[in-house]
Amino acid sequence: MDIRNIAIIAHVDHGKTTLVDELLKQSGSFHEHQHVAERAMDSNDLERERGITILAKCTSVVWKDTRINIIDTPGHADFGGEVERILSMVDGAVVLVDSAEGALPQTKFVVGKALARGLRPIVVVNKIDRGDARPDEVHNEIFDLFAALGANDAQLDFPMLYASGRQGWADVELDGPRKDLSPMFDLILKHVPAPALDKDKPFAMTATILENDNFLGRVLTGRVEQGRARVNMPVKVLRADGSVVETGRLTKLLSFRGLDRVGVEEVEAGDIVAVAGLSEATIPDTIAAPEVTEPLLAIPVDPPTLSMTFRLNDGPLGGREGKKVTSRQIRDRLFKETESNIAIRVSESPESEAFEVAGRGELQLGVLIETMRREGFELTIGRPRVLYRTNEETGEREEPYEEVTIDVDEPYSGVVVEKMSLRKGQMQDMRPSGGDKVRLTFIIPSRGLIGYHGEFLTDTRGTGIMNRLFYGYQPYAGSIEGRRNGSLISAEDGNTTTYSLYSLQDRGTLFVDAGEKVYVGMIIGEHSRENDLEVNGVREKKLTNMRASGKDEALFLTPPRRMSLEQAIAYIEDDELVEVTPSAIRLRKRYLDPNERKKRERAGDKA
Repeated sequence: MDIRNIAIIAHVDHGKTTLVDELLKQSGSFHEHQHVAERAMDSNDLERERGITILAKCTSVVWKDTRINIIDTPGHADFGGEVERILSMVDGAVVLVDSAEGALPQTKFVVGKALARGLRPIVVVNKIDRGDARPDEVHNEIFDLFAALGANDAQLDFPMLYASGRQGWADVELDGPRKDLSPMFDLILKHVPAPALDKDKPFAMTATILENDNFLGRVLTGRVEQGRARVNMPVKVLRADGSVVETGRLTKLLSFRGLDRVGVEEVEAGDIVAVAGLSEATIPDTIAAPEVTEPLLAIPVDPPTLSMTFRLNDGPLGGREGKKVTSRQIRDRLFKETESNIAIRVSESPESEAFEVAGRGELQLGVLIETMRREGFELTIGRPRVLYRTNEETGEREEPYEEVTIDVDEPYSGVVVEKMSLRKGQMQDMRPSGGDKVRLTFIIPSRGLIGYHGEFLTDTRGTGIMNRLFYGYQPYAGSIEGRRNGSLISAEDGNTTTYSLYSLQDRGTLFVDAGEKVYVGMIIGEHSRENDLEVNGVREKKLTNMRASGKDEALFLTPPRRMSLEQAIAYIEDDELVEVTPSAIRLRKRYLDPNERKKRERAGDKA
């Protein structure tokens, strides 16, 4: 059977996974009465809750006797590492662009990688049924983007489709019949080349996706780059430097059929396959026949730009809510993560019982922390820090910068420009984007964006959309002002009371409600002033034997401000930590004892 391998790439929320749903349905991959969940490819619990794709996943459909292997990729820049290595498995790419929002940063990032590999993309302008669609302008934007990214003449001559993934149609013409997705299937067969690989050489493939199966053990997915593989054939695993990691047998060969993986006896060059039977192989190792001596070329992945400290939970409430609380368990879990997620790096920290975890952004590391807390881990997390480097030629200290694209209503553009300039952002472009909105583009140090997203949503009344993309390393921008407000810190252990919290409401915004357990050094609110303030949130009203004279009105508390994990991580300062357990997210000072904090502050002032 003929094979076509394609990746569907786009910015977050532009409709990739919804389109794959329709491709699966219309190709007959599902039985007539089979119940299929919406966004079937988002199989992970976190993906379903957040409505985003986090892990790249493979599926397969058959159209006119040709097998089309489709890889659904993440749309968020923090998970770009997933997309980078996926491109080595495919011969074509469908670039999906929203008909109203146009080409946004993640589209630019992935398309640049795809063009550099020589892929000839198919462009699909999706969500044509939107009321604010502007397909012709978006077409011009995409052409300009391809030209700016150095596309050759063949790549600039890209075929284009207009589509609505939710309604399940695609057409070559904007005013076409809008019946189904057959024009897309036909264009993929016509435009994407079949894999031009040698089937007679000894078997070799690169591992690009790793997962653990309860029954099969390690399952590695990749494209067979040469030769044929059979069940139970002997293989060896080669690292990038040519060293042999292990030898073994392929106990299972799994080919993709719709949403299922089906066992097959043999696969050949060009097919995307999952293999089992190896215990040490990881990404991006080469799995090959015993006679192969040279590893296949692996794509280099962009380095991490952000680091966080993962520590043991040593607070007073530590060990009460989780099952996995030791530093050894945390260490093993983090190093296991690096095997399947090549964009994350883990190293030992100078602190005792702590580890430095580096990644692409706050969201990527936040997803890792959320996954660990659901597995029963307890941790404390330090403030995100950018990874600096020294320019070898000039000797200057450099830091990562990001390109930020902001869509905002015109009345709020002034406050956004002001806040971005305070954070050392340099405006590159400002243009109307239709519907009384303005599109602003900035180059800003990654440091300047830590903790800004919540403030941005407040400034724009929740209507602003911010997208960011790693831009490169540039000279250090100098100091950037951090959080302006201090913290309300608990001075006592115990359960909070309505009586004490009611009197603290005037001091700032509370993070806790009545009846919650707190401890000395825990942050229970944000102070309305710049300094930290120690407060007693557990004080009870003293009872007397005097009869009350109607003065005891009911005390009403303002609902507390609850933070998500990402908001908490972005909120804290250098001397604060986020305590993460399976049932709670708490903020605390690094040093719980107030005397210890003062001693450290004095030492810092002298330094």
